[in-house]
Amino acid sequence: MASPPDTSKTIKLERYNSYLRRVNSTKLLNASSKLLFRATLLVALVLIFFFTINYPPLSDHMGGGAHHVHTTPISSPLLFTVEEWAGPPGRSRCCRFVGTHCSLALKKRGDGVLGLDNFNSYYDPSLKRARQALLKRHEVFVVEGDLNDEPLLTKLFDVVPFTHILHLAAQAGVRYAMQNPQSYVSSNIAGFVNLLEVAKRANPQPSIVWASSSSVYGLNTENPFSELHRTDQPASLYAATKKAGEEIAHTYNHIYGLALTGLRFFTVYGPWGRPDMAYFFFTKDILQGKPIDVYKTVDDKEVARDFTYIDDVVKGCLGALDTAEKSTGSGGKKKGPAQLRIYNLGNTSPVPVGKLVSILEGLLGTKAKKHVIKMPRNGDVPYTHANVSLAYKDFGYKPTTDLASGLRKFVKWYVSYYGIETRVKREMDINKKSSQQTEESG
Repeated sequence: MASPPDTSKTIKLERYNSYLRRVNSTKLLNASSKLLFRATLLVALVLIFFFTINYPPLSDHMGGGAHHVHTTPISSPLLFTVEEWAGPPGRSRCCRFVGTHCSLALKKRGDGVLGLDNFNSYYDPSLKRARQALLKRHEVFVVEGDLNDEPLLTKLFDVVPFTHILHLAAQAGVRYAMQNPQSYVSSNIAGFVNLLEVAKRANPQPSIVWASSSSVYGLNTENPFSELHRTDQPASLYAATKKAGEEIAHTYNHIYGLALTGLRFFTVYGPWGRPDMAYFFFTKDILQGKPIDVYKTVDDKEVARDFTYIDDVVKGCLGALDTAEKSTGSGGKKKGPAQLRIYNLGNTSPVPVGKLVSILEGLLGTKAKKHVIKMPRNGDVPYTHANVSLAYKDFGYKPTTDLASGLRKFVKWYVSYYGIETRVKREMDINKKSSQQTEESG
């Protein structure tokens, strides 16, 4: 009896050919996806570019009360690299707190805006995506990418001739530096250098406004904090990296002719804010009945902060952008002296943290479970107070929102965004219903 033919080799060959077809199909799909992404990005950038040419800015200056300031209109798209970096290196933000508000303000007045963000998980990603949805409704395009991705930045600059960069990206937070110090060096220093390297090669070079921090004043004891005060005694690694950023800015200005303006923010708060900030998590914990830690200094004095409302900070950012002079370099070569500036952006009215808690208690209709403790040695400073006379002189910066008014707006946003009904609102509704029932029975 004849033995059956050996088909094992045929089966193996068919399996191998099937494997090759799957591999080739996957490669083709990946290549098509990359091509589609690049084509979409190119079309979007071209549309933004032509839109800004055909529809010039609605406003070429920012109001500063009676203080008149000459400004330069922004007429091409901006590259936004915005807000608190976290975790691995290369965290870039547009759909974050200050970046979102600045993007909306610029778009509202007619400027072209392009965002860059990588949507990491430093805090609730859904809040970041909600900000992105808000920007999308106002036609602000966001590129999902990494600030340390030099090829991506180079491609963006090749496609669009940016006139300005508003760089607010950083690894934020003083205390987190004790847990993850490398992220501060990777983000606040390496990321900033990468951006400057791409900007210096651009032709023409953009003007750059970037976020430093009030933390650079460190152990300074002179008050209020002035740009002329010493900043060589940082109290935290975060402050040290921000101070390093100021020195790096000086270097690129000196060698390559980049026009750079640094903004030292003082405790910015408001709607769409950061959940890792005290006013934000105090609100959350008070509503949930959880205890909150309220710090006092080692000599039993109250810790105070120069809380600055987001709308005031946005005005300062736009004022700095509008008064930024053109960079003087081209293709990495300096052709003349370039503008180099540093400003405080604060509220000028320090408020004790205990007072912040009292205001929140009143707005939320709930008593906080306060746990008063000594401030730990984690890099925090006991007091901040901004002198903003230089920013007022140069671009009319004048904060107008006190803490009670600003927190009222924040709480209104918070309870709406998270769908929370505060005790005050419940009592008002009960009283209103009771009055209606009384009137009907009468």
